[in-house]
Amino acid sequence: MQVVCVIDDETSVHKAIANLLRSAGYQSVGFESGENFLASPWRARSACVLLDLQMRGLQGLEVLRVLNGERPVICMSAHANEQQIAETLALGAAQFLAKPFSAEQLLQAIALSLADRP
Repeated sequence: MQVVCVIDDETSVHKAIANLLRSAGYQSVGFESGENFLASPWRARSACVLLDLQMRGLQGLEVLRVLNGERPVICMSAHANEQQIAETLALGAAQFLAKPFSAEQLLQAIALSLADRP
């Protein structure tokens, strides 16, 4: 079972995404901060990462820079503008999702990101 790590400082987001991912055959592990994810053994075990850009503490763009393409990262935000979206993609994000997004959009982004993985 592929592991998708969800990094978002809103617990309700973790729970909603975790339920969806389980029903689609993925294992979901949630983190409330980028720091917690980066220090976790799940970092090495994840097939894909869902990353909120705007969080308390270490911001999503900084996490993306640290990951530096080691696995597919799907960035998400409710408040991103075109410049921020372009920056995430330039930094190596596989996909960008604007919140709120549908279950279909999320699952499609994950499938595409995993299919593009070498």
